[in-house]
Amino acid sequence: MEEHLKRDSVNIGHLLNIIKEQGTEYLNSIEERPTSVMNISVSEKQELPEFGYGTEEALRIFNEKFEPIMVGSGGPRYWGFVTGGATPASVAGDWLATVYDQNTQTMKGQGDISGVIEVEAIRLLQELLRLPESFLGGFVSGATMSNFTCLAVARQWLGKKQGQDIAKEGVSGTVKVLTATPHSSSIKSLSLLGLGSANIVKIKTEEGNREAINIKDLEENILELNGAPFVLISSGGTVNTVDFDDFKTISRLKEKYSFWWHIDAAFGGFAACSETHHHLIDGWEYADSITVDCHKWLNVPYESAVFLIKEEYKILQIETFQNSNAPYLGDPLDNFNYLNFLPENSRRLKALPAWFSLMAYGKNGYQKIVDDNISWARQFGNLIENSNDFKLLAPVRLNTVCFTLNDETKQDKVDLFLEKVNDTGKVFMTPTFYNQHQGIRAAFVNWMTCEKDIHLVFEIMNEIFSSLK
Repeated sequence: MEEHLKRDSVNIGHLLNIIKEQGTEYLNSIEERPTSVMNISVSEKQELPEFGYGTEEALRIFNEKFEPIMVGSGGPRYWGFVTGGATPASVAGDWLATVYDQNTQTMKGQGDISGVIEVEAIRLLQELLRLPESFLGGFVSGATMSNFTCLAVARQWLGKKQGQDIAKEGVSGTVKVLTATPHSSSIKSLSLLGLGSANIVKIKTEEGNREAINIKDLEENILELNGAPFVLISSGGTVNTVDFDDFKTISRLKEKYSFWWHIDAAFGGFAACSETHHHLIDGWEYADSITVDCHKWLNVPYESAVFLIKEEYKILQIETFQNSNAPYLGDPLDNFNYLNFLPENSRRLKALPAWFSLMAYGKNGYQKIVDDNISWARQFGNLIENSNDFKLLAPVRLNTVCFTLNDETKQDKVDLFLEKVNDTGKVFMTPTFYNQHQGIRAAFVNWMTCEKDIHLVFEIMNEIFSSLK
């Protein structure tokens, strides 16, 4: 091991060049890279070597054993889930984040002060998303951890309203969480936080094929709580149909009732970048906390999301995440340390890829990425709407197309159809269930997607459908 380590250290430039060449080849051919792979079996299990092989031989083994199962998930036709790509600038930032290998916590003092980069990246992101600097933000691994972080502070807020310090004393009594169409990550977060998913009060949705909160039903349920504080989880773009709650009206409800307002805007928040759709987020600046997922529409590598919590709740945040049982003295922002403001104690410099991409492409660059994807979704939706074989399950509101087979008698073939489409390796979409139908969901968030991809995929769909007849 010692011999290999010394040799690798001396030859680090050579090793990085090999990786650069392989990475460049992958990125240059990502449009042709299969979006899914079939029938590739990984060879027999690898035994841990006694003395190691060195990096070059480890790379050879990886390329033989695992490289073939690496799909083009960052490419232009990976429309499954809501998966973004990685801009060239964000790749550069991610490489440097690994090279510099900072444990990002602090902004001043001795040792690592790379927290200054994170704070600046958050400020740039707030500007991009038309949000005021009254939010205190940080980077976490994804929307699940962002929702968890925001709802943890919401839990502390609610406890204080009830005369409890939940961070110290634990959860007791009933906590009410009102929501209409929550993402599964919010439900998971409630479970992890001990709030219990069974305590969700399900609010009706608006009529007319909507997933947004019905404001009338929301207020009726608020009144039934008789003044008890609660948590409201609202949607800045639902997963299936990208529906948005009425943020302006909800902000007016906050003037009348006591509740913590959390918005899950994992990808829909980037509507703020759009020339034509930024009105969808009007009023979200009045929320108490917001989740935004950067490895979706910001197009930076996994794992990257941010939490945004109103700075006025900094003491609650400290009480929730402080890394010591000692009481916090003074203003926590005077000696700021991310260690005391979020779940993780150890963190890589997740902000650097986002900082690079924001600086490289700016407002206009991201406006084009977002508006282009909205355009591709609309075009794809129009092709489906004008087809005899497929139909939309919901209007195309932003960047996601939710559809199914037109023939009601073929509902049992939707999954088979999607499987065959994905098996081509030319596109990847995900199954869903919406409005009592087996459906298919295509989400457009990749900076590389272009018009030819839309027509290519639609041709594939028609060919596969014909084979099912």
